[in-house]
Amino acid sequence: MTSQAPDLISPTDAGARVANGALLVDVRSASRRVADGAIPGAIIADRHDLKAVFGVVSVDTPIVVVCGSVDGSRPVAEALVAEGFADVAHVDGGFAQWRDAGLPVEAAPAAG
Repeated sequence: MTSQAPDLISPTDAGARVANGALLVDVRSASRRVADGAIPGAIIADRHDLKAVFGVVSVDTPIVVVCGSVDGSRPVAEALVAEGFADVAHVDGGFAQWRDAGLPVEAAPAAG
């Protein structure tokens, strides 16, 4: 059985999905979130320990993954599809395009 590839969607489409209840998951590193900003309401997930977050999420939950680029979000989105999640998408252009589209971003607290 072949898994469906996760959708690559525009930041605007991602924002609309999140507004309609999709779980927004940010898999950028802590240093990138501090340097570039955070997305309010996003779940922070370690791309190398997805079970920590997704072990408690229903496979029917719509999920939008954002990283610094599609090279970071694609493997996470593909892993979620492989785990049986049915509605997974990732953001074309990553966080930078999310921010440039005027979607919500806030300064991350300084690491310390």
